[in-house]
Amino acid sequence: MKVEEPDFEYGIYSYADYLKWTLDEQVEIIKGKIFKMSPAPKRIHQKISINIASNLYNFLKGKKCQVYDAPFDVRLPVKSNKNEDIFTVVQPDICVICDPSKLDEAGCIGAPDIVIEILSKGNNKKELQVKYEVYEESGIKEYWIIHPDEQTVLIYKLVNGKYEPSRLLTKGDTITTSILEGFVLDLESVFEDEG
Repeated sequence: MKVEEPDFEYGIYSYADYLKWTLDEQVEIIKGKIFKMSPAPKRIHQKISINIASNLYNFLKGKKCQVYDAPFDVRLPVKSNKNEDIFTVVQPDICVICDPSKLDEAGCIGAPDIVIEILSKGNNKKELQVKYEVYEESGIKEYWIIHPDEQTVLIYKLVNGKYEPSRLLTKGDTITTSILEGFVLDLESVFEDEG
């Protein structure tokens, strides 16, 4: 049986549809609309991702919270957890989940506690507008946006259902979070110079 490929311009798609596709490129579904993911990111994107994920992984060893990096499906249901009722499936660069009941064989179902997105050429509008809205609506407690070229981090914290931004962080700053008590991320090491 041939699986019908999605129409990237029109249509509303669910996670059930997503599971049927065999595409040559990675996609995310946000509020039923398909978004093509950027081609393979630059090396600096990957280096930053590894630096952050490894710091989180080492800190979280033996703790309840867990860290995952892309590709990792995060399903953000609104009405029910049935695949056909889920219209947002994203693959954050890094996410931290502290509620083990949200983890299953397919990934995460429900809002992670922290989502970290590293900007790549071509995805800034999606990250800064579309995902911001869906992450806020889904109740993700912290949304970190990392700009590799500018070597900056902006952290949005959910306060009374709305995101409040931090000041712009850069080399010389450290990141701490009330979600992971005792965790400190030195941005010097995150943005270490290419060698």
